[in-house]
Amino acid sequence: MGPAGSGKTTVGELLAAQPGWEFVDGDSFHSPANIEKMAHGIPLDDNDRAPWLNAIRNAMLQWDAQRRNVVLACSALKRSYREQLQINSAVKLVYLKGSYELLRQRLHSRHGHYATEQLLASQFADLEEPADAITIDVSRLPEEIVAKIRKQLALL
Repeated sequence: MGPAGSGKTTVGELLAAQPGWEFVDGDSFHSPANIEKMAHGIPLDDNDRAPWLNAIRNAMLQWDAQRRNVVLACSALKRSYREQLQINSAVKLVYLKGSYELLRQRLHSRHGHYATEQLLASQFADLEEPADAITIDVSRLPEEIVAKIRKQLALL
């Protein structure tokens, strides 16, 4: 979890690159209306996010029932969102933490994604940092971040 530009997709794909694991990007659960809003720099509110979170939760329940190992990249900015996604104790939360300036620079250099610098300010305003997550500094290289996550989750 983390704001736009924190490396959720990059780190998630690397973390899932082991036999029996798969990566899913939470952005793929957004409605076309949500994507359109974000593409125009309009932040989502709780009403916009509710169907998105429900869809992700339902997918997580399916994955759990199928005993699939999934790395899910999802902003999950608020505690209430994370509580909704905490379907059982097997769900482990990793917070990719970075400074506003670092994430702003990353978004500025990123092309082809609807999340813009404009949305970053609203995400930081909504962000409720988790106290119960593995917290990783995203100023490190993605491979270093993944190694730290694997170590903390005993996935070595």
